Amino acid sequence: MSQLLRLDHRYHDLEDHDRGFVFDLATLDRRGMLKLLGLGGLSAGLFTIVGCQPGGSSASASPSAASSTDAVASGNATCEAIPEETAGPFPGDGSNGPDVLSQTGVVRKDIRSSFGSSTTVAAGVPLTINLTIQDAGGDCAPLSGAAVYLWHCDRDGNYSLYSQAAASENYLRGVQEADDSGLVTFQSIFPACYSGRWPHIHFEVYPSLELATDERNKIATSQIALPKDSCETVYATDGYSGSVQTLSRVSLTSDMVFSDDGAARQLGAVTGSVSGGMTVTATIPVNT
Repeated sequence: MSQLLRLDHRYHDLEDHDRGFVFDLATLDRRGMLKLLGLGGLSAGLFTIVGCQPGGSSASASPSAASSTDAVASGNATCEAIPEETAGPFPGDGSNGPDVLSQTGVVRKDIRSSFGSSTTVAAGVPLTINLTIQDAGGDCAPLSGAAVYLWHCDRDGNYSLYSQAAASENYLRGVQEADDSGLVTFQSIFPACYSGRWPHIHFEVYPSLELATDERNKIATSQIALPKDSCETVYATDGYSGSVQTLSRVSLTSDMVFSDDGAARQLGAVTGSVSGGMTVTATIPVNT
């Protein structure tokens, strides 16, 4: 077992806001580690797949995505695969402990509740997540039939299956099959901001539902960043008070995952409202 994996297991039972830098270090992939050592240019050339341009994703009708001071617009209009990112220490795909992919009921659109022995519903501002999966090597043609496994923390910063407060839950995790237009949709809640990380959503892409039962079959692992303005709006509501201070201490340009380009190619577009529910949209080209 590698040193980083041992660190992951060591910090599974701690609350996310207590982990600090050691938690961040445990989740660094090769690119992040090289950036930490001052070799960011080398890592970009050797250890990452080319960055994604969410071309084809609609512009936000809300100032949430457009006016965020951390959002950096990308001028790249080509179809490039989304950057490969760390799955973190809480993937739940069998690569680091629990395996939700093997559980009956994981293929679902609404991921707000746990399934199986628990039916706990994760509280929070409703968030619809729309991801359009494209074939980066096929001129961004829709990748219909692909499967997406998606997960994120709850409004307290806990990850189901891992964090002590949610170890008996499997909410905010699910798998969906892309339709003919490459679209997958999840009904969820807006995630918290916990110490050391910008608010984000994890996902893995698989060639098909049949192959989405084994993490070794994935063809992409990445993350979507949420716009600052949207986060500030949500975190001002009841239940998210713990995220207000943590958000003030991080930025897209300092985040271990998004700092290479300020999430210019991984920033979701958010529309909607707290009262009516919000929607985050992103286009995800992948190499097949």
